[in-house]
Amino acid sequence: MRVCGCGCVLWLCVEGRGFQQGMNTVKHLTQPPSVTLAGLFIFHLSHPGLFSRVFLLMLTFLNGCSTCLSYVLVLLSPCQSNPSQADLNAKGAWSQGYTGRGVVVTILDDGIEKDHPDLATNYDPEASYDVNDGDSDPQPRYTQRNENRHGTRCAGEVAAAANNNVCGVGVAYNTKIGGVRMLDGEVTDMVEAHSLSLNSQHIHIYSASWGPEDDGKTVDGPAKLAKEAFLRGVTEGRGRLGSIFVWASGNGGREKDSCNCDGYTNSIYTLSISSTTQYGMVPWYSEACSSTLATTFSSGNPNEKQIVTTDLRQKCTDSHTGTSASAPLAAGIIALALEANMNLTWRDMQHLVVRTSHPAHLSTDDWSTNGVGRRVSHSYGYGLLDAGAMVALAQNWTSVGPQHQCVLTMLSEPRDISSRLLFSKTLDACWGKPEYVSSLEHVQARLTLSYNHRGNLAIHLISPLGTRSTLLAPRPKDYSSEGFNDWAFMTTHSWDEDPRGEWTLEIENVSEQGHDYGNRTSVYLHTPPHIHQSVAGEIMLLSTPSTSPSSLFLSTLYHFTHIFSLSLSQFKGSLLAYVYIV
Repeated sequence: MRVCGCGCVLWLCVEGRGFQQGMNTVKHLTQPPSVTLAGLFIFHLSHPGLFSRVFLLMLTFLNGCSTCLSYVLVLLSPCQSNPSQADLNAKGAWSQGYTGRGVVVTILDDGIEKDHPDLATNYDPEASYDVNDGDSDPQPRYTQRNENRHGTRCAGEVAAAANNNVCGVGVAYNTKIGGVRMLDGEVTDMVEAHSLSLNSQHIHIYSASWGPEDDGKTVDGPAKLAKEAFLRGVTEGRGRLGSIFVWASGNGGREKDSCNCDGYTNSIYTLSISSTTQYGMVPWYSEACSSTLATTFSSGNPNEKQIVTTDLRQKCTDSHTGTSASAPLAAGIIALALEANMNLTWRDMQHLVVRTSHPAHLSTDDWSTNGVGRRVSHSYGYGLLDAGAMVALAQNWTSVGPQHQCVLTMLSEPRDISSRLLFSKTLDACWGKPEYVSSLEHVQARLTLSYNHRGNLAIHLISPLGTRSTLLAPRPKDYSSEGFNDWAFMTTHSWDEDPRGEWTLEIENVSEQGHDYGNRTSVYLHTPPHIHQSVAGEIMLLSTPSTSPSSLFLSTLYHFTHIFSLSLSQFKGSLLAYVYIV
């Protein structure tokens, strides 16, 4: 890559290494005699299609550039992702000296066995509580069938002690671990809120492996108090850096469920984790949706390996399964990254996950390339987590700045969709204003939509750069006529894209008898005020200004919010809509 007649730029990938280690690597390179090292800088490259690790930029000046191209290729060769890599690369983080020390994780579940020999060393009573019985002891309730083993199993994945010849070793084996007993009883809004808010200035990471019924027909999420707890956590928790909520994406794959119908994993405040098998296949239980951010390992078919961890009655198990087992592995990796940089915000952590996860050996037919060149999947998000890469990138990460808010209004005319509605709007993202949005994080489409057979609906969102997110796939078992009531569908697939340009929302009825729902199904988009049938709607854009002119990471939060309202008094299946930007 020529800079001028007598020079070239060389890229060196030093995977999982710090600056000094990178310098040592450079010293051992066999350089052409004519090469003089003019500069060496730590550099973070935001295009993970080719590079997704920590890089060193070498600017060399040559007497002649005849060997330049070959030298570039040699230096680039270790940067290519290894498609056969089947590893979360925990050793890559441990080798850099990170084991989770100083980080506190709590498991929101049915309790943890605090005196388990693999957990007792790291047990933290300040990160524990029994919400079900109202006391400080999170010890599970023992039964003949050991139903309340779930939390203990999850805890071991995060923080099982090392080198004690017991069960195994946690991903972050020096992390302090606590447990909240909250699932062994009626799980009310207050129970959830209490659990999500526990000691938020002490606890860094909350790991949850539960949610609404994975039956392919339920649409449910946090209620008022739990929503407030999430918001309070990310704004006030951890000294205002934000509590980190890690969530399992759900086990409704056999029922063709969608994790975008789960308001916990579909939240912008949670880091949603799906599963892959030891062979890199989509497990039979895994749900596909656009809100999933990344993936870790778990169980597959009966002949495949499952997760080894701690179990009730001071025992061990090699049969922990489902996305329940995937989320704690992610929580442990996040603990390692947090030890590397305790100043990371909750949004910083999501940026690190996006930049360091990789498709690896993960197999699915829904991989696509988004508008900034990243591979992304509805089954796996951005791919397999990489602990070594996350730690390396975290060490010198510059925190994203405060969010901006941009408000735009959308206006259109009535449209006949019959079996398909397609409409578009060009947005300028508040160009020229202080709240200008330059780059996306989350994209949210908020809908209030009634329909005879909710499971027949498919909803897609296409960004200006052509990234197509499936916000809702058909759910054959969902026969509900309730539709969606102000439901926020979320996608992470346009991360770092420029939001300016034409956005397209597509709603289709996949039934072969689409006209059964009203052959004059119409959509009305208005701006308030509108008498009688008005519904307010806005698109929310929240952005982060660049903190450094040399920064390659433009980081923003972008809510693309569409609100729809049905008027059954006019047409069976008719649709009234406002689209709004906040």
